[in-house]
Amino acid sequence: MEDQAQLEQASPSVQKRIQDSFDRQGLMGHLGARLAHIGPGRVHIVLPARPEVTQQHGYVHAGATSAIADSAGGYAALTLFDEDSDVVTVEYKINLIAPATGDHLQAVGTVLKSGRTLTVCQFEVYGVHGDGVRKLVANGQQTLIRMNRPTE
Repeated sequence: MEDQAQLEQASPSVQKRIQDSFDRQGLMGHLGARLAHIGPGRVHIVLPARPEVTQQHGYVHAGATSAIADSAGGYAALTLFDEDSDVVTVEYKINLIAPATGDHLQAVGTVLKSGRTLTVCQFEVYGVHGDGVRKLVANGQQTLIRMNRPTE
């Protein structure tokens, strides 16, 4: 069970900025992923398990698992920056530690250190089953670079 501090909500303006950015990501829409929680330095993304995101053995594909992990960490970092900032992943390492099974996957990105230029986040991905049981299927760490938001 997650403690209350980890489920603190970001301000409405930050939530809107993160949701708007997420909605512009073609890959997240294509996968069917959605934001489930936006808090200061912490973001959860949910990906329903369905045939279109599986690999040949029926597990959720490592590419889909990695994509939601990367986005969860990136958006966790972005929650701590001003509205003129954006982030891009510089590198990440992911450990796929169990087959990605369940009714859906939940990626949790958490900021470890937010800096002026570089930010380091950790992420965990859980397979969540209908009975509420969560199993860790992947974890990792990433480095993101803070940049000026592109003009639209």
